[in-house]
Amino acid sequence: MRKKLALALTGVAAIFALSACGGSDAPAADASAQPLDPANPVVLKVGASPVPQAQILTYIDENLAKDAGIDLDVVEIDDYVTPNTSLADKSLDANYFQTEKYLATEVAEKGYKFAHGAGIHVEPMTVFSKKFDKAADVTDGATVVLNNDPVNQLRGMRVLESAGLLAGLEDTDSVLTVQDDKAKNPKGLELKDVNAEQVPQYYTKDNSIDIAVINGNFIVQAKLNKDEILAQESGENNPNANFLTWREGEETPAIAKLEELLHSDEVRTYIKDTWTDGSVIPAF
Repeated sequence: MRKKLALALTGVAAIFALSACGGSDAPAADASAQPLDPANPVVLKVGASPVPQAQILTYIDENLAKDAGIDLDVVEIDDYVTPNTSLADKSLDANYFQTEKYLATEVAEKGYKFAHGAGIHVEPMTVFSKKFDKAADVTDGATVVLNNDPVNQLRGMRVLESAGLLAGLEDTDSVLTVQDDKAKNPKGLELKDVNAEQVPQYYTKDNSIDIAVINGNFIVQAKLNKDEILAQESGENNPNANFLTWREGEETPAIAKLEELLHSDEVRTYIKDTWTDGSVIPAF
């Protein structure tokens, strides 16, 4: 069984910037429109965040794909930009990393013609702190670092709101409308935003950071201490499930089969048994 992993990191001009490194320049092989044949599997090149998406895909590749007539070429991507640009330029056949709100923003801004499947899993947004044991202990002016993409930034601020650290976010769309608003930010928190993959790095390496709001996949990847959790997004009826995305009009039999396997009982059990801490939960 073939398992190929590549790494793509986005360049960011920041303290803990990651170096730019694109995926393979070779175009993804065209997925066959013929019936799937386990004796001659169709290769699907799928871009995914390393944790948990690439892990879930690797589980499928090693346990379910061969009998289904597909062979997954899993490309690990650490940023939230490359998966969609690579899908659009046909370097990938599909990607697995995003939520419906994030995709809608990308489509509106960049004009992508994409389609997607049903939710597979949720990575609850989580608030961490080494300095405070509970949300009620947070002092005025504490420094908070959170995600800079608009969808996940607002999602993170709503978790802070649920913990009583922010308020009245109904008409809020970014930290810019919260920072100096005493009603929304009663503790005068110093809100800083960076790329999602950098948040755990700031949290673990920068002593000036009091609180960090971190995406679930990066929590697992950074091996953060669960005892430092101040608040966590509920998984119940959560609209932020991740799903498989492909180019509009190109749902081949191979992509349809992968979509089916991603919602199988085997994958559901794998997710529940692998992330027993609740950092990743099934969405089906």
